[in-house]
Amino acid sequence: MKPGGTYIDATLGGGGHAREMLERSSPGGRVIGIDRDPQALEAAGAALAGYGDRLSLCLGNFRDIASIVGGCGLRSVDGALFDLGMSSAQIDRPERGFSFQAQGPLDMRMGPDGAPAGELVNRSSEEELAGIIRNFGQERQARRIARAITRARQIGPISTTSGLRQAILATRPAMPQKTLARVFQALRIAVNDEMGSLENGLAAARDALNPGGRLVVISYHSLEDSMVKQFLRTNRNPCTCPPKLSSCVCGAKPSLRMITGKAVRPGENETDDNPRARSASLRAAEKI
Repeated sequence: MKPGGTYIDATLGGGGHAREMLERSSPGGRVIGIDRDPQALEAAGAALAGYGDRLSLCLGNFRDIASIVGGCGLRSVDGALFDLGMSSAQIDRPERGFSFQAQGPLDMRMGPDGAPAGELVNRSSEEELAGIIRNFGQERQARRIARAITRARQIGPISTTSGLRQAILATRPAMPQKTLARVFQALRIAVNDEMGSLENGLAAARDALNPGGRLVVISYHSLEDSMVKQFLRTNRNPCTCPPKLSSCVCGAKPSLRMITGKAVRPGENETDDNPRARSASLRAAEKI
């Protein structure tokens, strides 16, 4: 990071990354902090109040980086960071409905917009639920679990995390905790359109970068990491020519240069300090 540079923290959360960016870009550096969660934005703003107008707080989805950057009076930035994990503040609040380990409403929304998970669970067909659980949770027993959910809601709407938990456990999964985690993850991803937002957000961040600007993404499950990996690979080598051709004729130019080869994983000391970082994968690239 360079003094006086402008950077995006696309997932502001508790503000830890933004604080580090502000320190490393001092003097004069600026950070645009984006979050879908008004509570997170308010808390981070209070924690980082000492940085004054060097920090711009933006309530929104990182898929809209282009309009957010423009709204801050900027045309481009020097770097963008995506930390895609759920914040501890969200997970640890039962009223948000993200955790299967606590009783709460079946909500799961990152922000105030959109329909809560309860509507998805109670209105989707068995086939739709099975597709969500299979595609976003990578759960082999998706059909069986979807059937159990549709049966349970015939008795009454499933409106709480404990109600959904009971419906899932009725299938007697071999690894209950992993199955619960996969189903809750799948519903959260669907409720917040996380994969669609990530696809659009990565492209918007790339377009917003100055030459030499860096894109850094930290993901926490294989679906996210696969999308990030494919995005970086395509932008590093966008050629669409048939392999049999001896040279490129399509004219596609690479837009990113890889900084990391394989994904960077947390060390033992990091996971000891923060067990929730165990599954983290970091990938980084530079704008050409």
